[in-house]
Amino acid sequence: MNRTLYSLLFHLGLPLVGLRLAYRAWRAPAYAKRIGERFAFGLPALAPGGIWVHAVSVGESIAAAPLIRELLARYPQLPVTVTCMTPTGSERIRALFAAPEYAGRVQHCYLPYDLPWAAARFLERLRPRLALIMETELWPNHIHQCARRGIPVVLANARLSERSARGYARFAKLTAPMLAELSLIAVQTATEAARFRSLGARAECVEVTGSIKYDLHIDPALTARAAELRAQWGAQRRPLWIAASTHAGEDEIVLAAHRQLLVRQPDALLILVPRHPERFSAVFELCRRQGFAARRRSAGEAPAAADQVLLGDTMGELLFLYALADCSFVGGSLVANGGHNLLEPAALGKPVLSGPHLFNFLEIAAQLREAGALGEVADAQQLAAMVADLWQQPQRAARMREAGLAVMQANQGALQRLLDGVGRLLD
Repeated sequence: MNRTLYSLLFHLGLPLVGLRLAYRAWRAPAYAKRIGERFAFGLPALAPGGIWVHAVSVGESIAAAPLIRELLARYPQLPVTVTCMTPTGSERIRALFAAPEYAGRVQHCYLPYDLPWAAARFLERLRPRLALIMETELWPNHIHQCARRGIPVVLANARLSERSARGYARFAKLTAPMLAELSLIAVQTATEAARFRSLGARAECVEVTGSIKYDLHIDPALTARAAELRAQWGAQRRPLWIAASTHAGEDEIVLAAHRQLLVRQPDALLILVPRHPERFSAVFELCRRQGFAARRRSAGEAPAAADQVLLGDTMGELLFLYALADCSFVGGSLVANGGHNLLEPAALGKPVLSGPHLFNFLEIAAQLREAGALGEVADAQQLAAMVADLWQQPQRAARMREAGLAVMQANQGALQRLLDGVGRLLD
């Protein structure tokens, strides 16, 4: 398949795109808003001539935040436009850059669909000096339209699993020219660099920089604020754990584990944070149906001594909720979703637990595992046993905490290497 055929099929598939958008809007009404932006119509006022950063959703937005702040510091004369594809990503971007010092410097809209005319219309409006795409969100028409205009495109913090590489190889006539048009591919590992080169990326444009997720900086004020809130709750000595970024099918396992923990620790409190906002109400009802005394974080009320589950149904608070807990379970891993960012709780000094499905974070998981900072479980019984063990053996929890922080420190520097590459292209 070449790019012309791809574009034709995309146009033919627009009715399906519309149905999918309508289904998502039915589940999460925010998808029904700003639809014009997805076709490059009704875009907000955007100052041209800056740097365009694309972060598809919440995880990429969080990873991109330190990079965006550094770009703003290094290039104060250039506006930074941040695009995404999801309402949750949009809310996260706005929350990250809501401070007055970012006004007029950080712009935001949805990235239009990868249609040739929509991509062209978007770029004519924005006219960026450089495009920076987070991880592996590759869109052939957007990249080609940038190449036509002489706009360098950087693929930052790039990942490419063996399975994804096989998928790209099946459409070599489409993917090879697209990869060849990239000006810099900053990959996380040497193995992934070899995969990109084998698929058609120019060898001189592929650099191993590591993962910028290790460069996560935790504001000391955040941990202090978490300790203060926990004291306000009267929960300094209360056993408290978090299960974050859970997916459908995992909540039941987590709640089953918590039920076992309550037998041993009747005052234990679980902070349960579903990955997608459209599931907040359903998961809250699940807690109630299963007989748990549950409270919603969005209500702004302190959990009572009788409460057993606090549903994390707010946006932009995940790091803060991690900071409240004694230990953490990272979801998307007990089901075959590939896992989520294990480094956020590690950076906060929390023992990190996960399920076995970590194919999106193989390198990070391997380093944490080797250092003794990651505990892996397969079911509710193992999850309950490991959380209980961490509560009962503070020395083991401290070892996992120190091991996680050591892994973070040993792998930092990717952000600087990426910024050096960006600087060469901008200069």
